[in-house]
Amino acid sequence: MDLPLAVLFLLLPLAALSGWFIGRRGGGAEREDCPPGVNPEYLRGLSYLLEDRTDKAIDLFTRMLEVDSETVELHLALGSLFRRRGEVDRAIRIHQNLIARPTLTRPQREQALYELGLDHMRAGLFDRAEELFGELVERGDWSLAALRQLRAIYEQEKEWDNAIRAARKLMNAGESDLGPVVAQYHCELAELDRAAGRGREAERHLRQALGFDRHCVRASLIETDMALAAEAWRSAIKAGRRVADQDPDFLAEALPRLRRAYEAMGRPLEILHWLRELDEGQGQSTPLLAMVDLMERQQGPDQAALFLRNRLTERPSLRGLERYVALTRQRAEPGEQRDLEPVHTILERMVADQPLYQCTHCGFRGRVLHWQCPSCKHWTTVKPGAEAAA
Repeated sequence: MDLPLAVLFLLLPLAALSGWFIGRRGGGAEREDCPPGVNPEYLRGLSYLLEDRTDKAIDLFTRMLEVDSETVELHLALGSLFRRRGEVDRAIRIHQNLIARPTLTRPQREQALYELGLDHMRAGLFDRAEELFGELVERGDWSLAALRQLRAIYEQEKEWDNAIRAARKLMNAGESDLGPVVAQYHCELAELDRAAGRGREAERHLRQALGFDRHCVRASLIETDMALAAEAWRSAIKAGRRVADQDPDFLAEALPRLRRAYEAMGRPLEILHWLRELDEGQGQSTPLLAMVDLMERQQGPDQAALFLRNRLTERPSLRGLERYVALTRQRAEPGEQRDLEPVHTILERMVADQPLYQCTHCGFRGRVLHWQCPSCKHWTTVKPGAEAAA
């Protein structure tokens, strides 16, 4: 097992003795023959580290903590290492023992409190961690680090108002990249208000979301859904079409909503004309299969199959091929349909195994859209995959 770099850095004073130690060891020096004022156990632990015997080094340093009250940095380093190894109980004990010492300086105490907060977070004791980080936010050099951890706790606990307040404090301190995250917090509140029938409050949160991030696709989709529920077709179209400018990758999410609004207004062809303008006039890549579905409904399967065949030569995709075979079967003679059936069945199975969404940060793949990646916990990084948008 490798020792974390942070621990090695904190043990640099020991490394300063390593040349002496190695030289003396090569000359057959006894363990008690060491520089004045240096605990021989330090050198023994250093020997374990140099020999990559990390577990023995940890055990030895842990025993030393019980007898040497001046090793604050070593306490902190070992506590962090135990937490990384999953031995949270040992980490908590080390950091609690540190905090109990009356001789700690203020910076040392604050760092120990912060480390203990991390221990509690790792153990799932969020209320205790929140109390510790809340104490640190009000003072000292660890206030911003504690505030970041508080924001993470509020996310975990779905306390969105508190998460917004913590994020805005961080933004005021110079962390300007949190705007899109705050927008997602407002979207979470908008979803809750909408479900509870608080339409005005939901609309207010959506406006705030777009104020923090004008490219917030989620806010536009929620606004579209609310307009559809109210049969406000023009508002639904306005909000749904906004997605094309915010992030064309999500256009496939907006199209079913837009189709419903256009059809309710008795103008089903307009959405297809708009998509053609996006695809040709503005050079945006529109969802191919969505256009095919619209063409099949409005112009028939022959036109849809011809359009799809031409596009597949430019933008080949497994889903596109499966859809083309399905259209071909639909128009074929009974004998040809039987010949195409096994091919279509195989393609359907292959398509079913393809993820619809993928996280651009960690690579997580799934068939459900998550606004916060379940794997890496980043916001707005899960997007429709290439096959999904085909």
